[in-house]
Amino acid sequence: MNMINVRQITALTAGQFRELCDLLVDSVEGGASVGFLSPLSMEKAGEYWRTVADALPSGLALFIAEDESSIVGSVQLAPCARENGLHRAEIQKLFVLRSHRGQGIATELMHAAQTHALSLGRTLLVLDTHAGSKAEALYEHLGWKRAGSIPDYAASPDGTLHGTVFLYKRISPNRDTEARKRP
Repeated sequence: MNMINVRQITALTAGQFRELCDLLVDSVEGGASVGFLSPLSMEKAGEYWRTVADALPSGLALFIAEDESSIVGSVQLAPCARENGLHRAEIQKLFVLRSHRGQGIATELMHAAQTHALSLGRTLLVLDTHAGSKAEALYEHLGWKRAGSIPDYAASPDGTLHGTVFLYKRISPNRDTEARKRP
């Protein structure tokens, strides 16, 4: 297994931008339901990452996982800016290259996002994902709880409709420490 480094980035270099576009295309072509239909063009992937880059100065947090040569995963944390929601944040767009899945990269990305949320004073995380997917199983393994589901909520990359589940996780420094101790 390659050595993986997970870190937050606050701006995108040209190289990171290209690698993130490749990561998004790989995820969509692999069947991930992340808001895009297949085939996803590099142009459309670039439009998406430009909107992410534009949101970074406003509080969106972007974490990347890198091996020795390139970006192999990413996740975003969007803190709620509403006055009545300053205790929560949303996890968005967890991606790991298909060639690097099963190595614990998604878990490390999620831990980085959760740690950052705690540093911002956030105690509730929320996300949504494809019902019955490997992603849902991962989140539940990481201690996320199902809040509910909606049938036929979104289209998969191939255009077929699928249900979406909404998950949440209450976090605190003590809960985070205990979660990291579990095998």
